[in-house]
Amino acid sequence: MTAGSIKVWPGSPTPLGATWDGTGVNFALYSAHASAVELCLFDSPYADREYVRIPLTERTNLVWHGYVPQLRPGQLYGYRVHGSFDPPAGHRFNPTKLLLDPYTRAIGRRLRWHSSLFSYRKDAPDLPDEQDSAAWAPLGAVIDPAFTWGDDRPPRTPWADTLIYEMHVRGFTQQHPDIPVELRGTYLGLASEPAIEHLKSLGVTAVELLPIHAHLDEHHLLQQKLSNYWGYNSIGFFAPDPRYSVARTPEDSVREFKMMVRGLHAAGVEVLLDVVYNHTGEGSHLGPTVSLRGIDNPTYYRLGADPRLYEDVTGTGNTVNVRHPQVLKLVLDSLRYWVTEMHVDGFRFDLATAFGREDHAYTPTAALFRAIHQDPILSQVKLIAEPWDLGENGYQIGRFPIGWSEWNGKYRDTIRRFWRGERGQLSEMATRLAGSSDLYRTDGRGPEASINFVTCHDGFTLHDLVSYARKHNEANGEHNADGESNNLSANFGVEGETTDAAIVDRRWRQMRNFLATLLVSQGVPMLTAGDEMGRTQGGNNNAYCQDNEVSWLSWDLTPAQQQFLDFTRLLIGLRHAHPILRRRHFFEGRQLVPGSPKDLTWLDPSGGEMTPDAWQSPDRRIVGLQLYGLALEEPDPRGEPFVEDVLLVLLNADDVAVDFVLPGVAPGSQWVRLIDTADGEDPQPSVFTGQPAYPLQERSVVMLRQQRKVPLPVSRTRGRPRRRAADFRSR
Repeated sequence: MTAGSIKVWPGSPTPLGATWDGTGVNFALYSAHASAVELCLFDSPYADREYVRIPLTERTNLVWHGYVPQLRPGQLYGYRVHGSFDPPAGHRFNPTKLLLDPYTRAIGRRLRWHSSLFSYRKDAPDLPDEQDSAAWAPLGAVIDPAFTWGDDRPPRTPWADTLIYEMHVRGFTQQHPDIPVELRGTYLGLASEPAIEHLKSLGVTAVELLPIHAHLDEHHLLQQKLSNYWGYNSIGFFAPDPRYSVARTPEDSVREFKMMVRGLHAAGVEVLLDVVYNHTGEGSHLGPTVSLRGIDNPTYYRLGADPRLYEDVTGTGNTVNVRHPQVLKLVLDSLRYWVTEMHVDGFRFDLATAFGREDHAYTPTAALFRAIHQDPILSQVKLIAEPWDLGENGYQIGRFPIGWSEWNGKYRDTIRRFWRGERGQLSEMATRLAGSSDLYRTDGRGPEASINFVTCHDGFTLHDLVSYARKHNEANGEHNADGESNNLSANFGVEGETTDAAIVDRRWRQMRNFLATLLVSQGVPMLTAGDEMGRTQGGNNNAYCQDNEVSWLSWDLTPAQQQFLDFTRLLIGLRHAHPILRRRHFFEGRQLVPGSPKDLTWLDPSGGEMTPDAWQSPDRRIVGLQLYGLALEEPDPRGEPFVEDVLLVLLNADDVAVDFVLPGVAPGSQWVRLIDTADGEDPQPSVFTGQPAYPLQERSVVMLRQQRKVPLPVSRTRGRPRRRAADFRSR
């Protein structure tokens, strides 16, 4: 199509973005303060400038729109938006800057850094820069959204049965030897048979993908030959990042993402996205102008008392203004798009406290939360909040609305302190193990509100948590000043790798302790990719810019790593097999069946119940918890009562062993050891014959099950046998 042959019809203000209808494309862009908008069409991603500018003269409800007949999918485009360049008033319009459509469904060309991307003069920031950025700015692309989903359907795994695996699309597959080279590091690589086989053999029910929205790499990183590997620098809320596509064409990035989701769903694995709506890659007032800033700065961003500057509760230079109805609509439209068009199953919201700041203070009744709650689509998917931001009173754990789960940072910190042997941790440790009812019960939520984790992408890996006392982030180019310094870690006498067999053994045991604690805790466990294999980042606890072997999973396992992987699989299998480890409701701490023990009983090493004085003793680091499954009131998925076992978990964070007196068993029953983290060589279940006391080794976790020596009775109440927990594995 040539410039002279282009016709423009009025088109429609809805939907926003570029929409192909089979005969042409409708373009619609919201800007409340613009004086004019020009649509710019490009014939190649290598073009230095557009081949035509089309004024969008129609404006309806502050939306500039037009319809161009005969345009097809694959068309590359951007906008030039006219208005006043007046930073003291908050306006930063500059038509010399080509702008990315915030509703674009695909990225047609990624940004290339150049001085023309900045809308202000470096020598006079309140004056506009006049360089044209068309050759360097990112471009949007028109797509045909058609895709054959077949019989794809969401797995809809209940929260209680969910096990989340936090991972990076590239890092998980980049070095996998059984995945074809051309698929490694891509959406299709994650959907490949070897990748899915690992997830299924591990017992994963949901993958939580680090950001896959199109994002920018910061200029200072590229200058150091680094990149924003994690992707927390979004610039396109609707566009999958093309760097994880095999074909690398705009439409293929969308198609391959859908293929990945379809493949994971076929394996029963849900797809959750880590989404960054709290800020964008445009950064502070000194950052580039590539999209929202140039479209309508005071609408899309929260401005400071001096409108030149931004309110920054994200630590990135700007905060997206979800208080504005149109920006709220942008976020909601994006979320619905990923659910309805891309078939994802839920979201983890980065720095979610920022969404609850109506003015400056946080409120759980903020507009975004209310809108999601009443939305018939979004209210049905998994919603996870990172319950903090960098603003005043930013830590809002336990204060998100009904229907939301939260990353439980208190769980992480308490578990780390307990296993480091710190004093005075036992009482809070018990609260976290039991599901953190102090945080979630009062507003009507259950244990599923607590996303339990020991490690995540941000911080030490599990291996490094027990190998380093200090961060080692020199490779990030910030003189080791970046990253968290208070890691609650321990190196057991040597910083980093060592050949000292005693230290190595203690570290592997401590790793087993962490995983065992995580998987016997009430709530939803989240495992970080690679921790199941003892992955190391060499002590780097902020590897956000390390798109290399520092962050990528290594699949060349040592015997010790393979053994740890087998142990992890055993633990996850036990969790799936025992519903009492994944209750839908909090323990009551009382008898639920007359004459039986309490549903949850806390025991001291003498076999007696913990007393108030014992809980308050700062030097106690040993405790047992008996989970009385026969009092489990929650029915199975078919409404039948479970015949669940009695489980006993013993934890010893002390440096001395103890003989832990075991509770008595029912007639005809015996204790079976399911795991003992002190025994790394033989984790298989075995009958324990040494009653009345179990030799609980220092720094170890033991789980035992009360097993009947005779067959289970058959319930005649409904005409068929009562179902055991194991019947519902991996449902």
